[in-house]
Amino acid sequence: MNDVKKYLNDNLELEYRVRETGDVLKIGSKFSSEFCGSSYTRKLKGAVLKAKANASQIVLGLIENATNRRRVENKESKHERDAKLGWYRYDAFFSLPVTFDGKQSLNYYRATLVVRINDSGLYLHDIVNIKKEDSKPFES
Repeated sequence: MNDVKKYLNDNLELEYRVRETGDVLKIGSKFSSEFCGSSYTRKLKGAVLKAKANASQIVLGLIENATNRRRVENKESKHERDAKLGWYRYDAFFSLPVTFDGKQSLNYYRATLVVRINDSGLYLHDIVNIKKEDSKPFES
């Protein structure tokens, strides 16, 4: 994940807008450390760890297309300063190409964007709860 952290530090812009709500999410200096080093990330293995690493390249699309914003109160004292007004969680979906037996297809994933709320705005904190989908959740 060290390469992912460097990529995030070097390539992310500072603000992105959620199309559904109009919320502007900022990406602060702490995002890459949390994305790559959170307790959630440290537990990941295999395909889900790879999916999270690849999701780092499509953060803009994940934010723009996020849905189902919901508010969550701050439950941990360690976040009293950074998320003093609580959290938002958004649903996000993405796909990754895979090749098997010479044929290319897509694996679909669902994830949760975790956003800190404080006096200076909304900050993307992490991407968690990454699950592979059996269906195509964003195609009709």
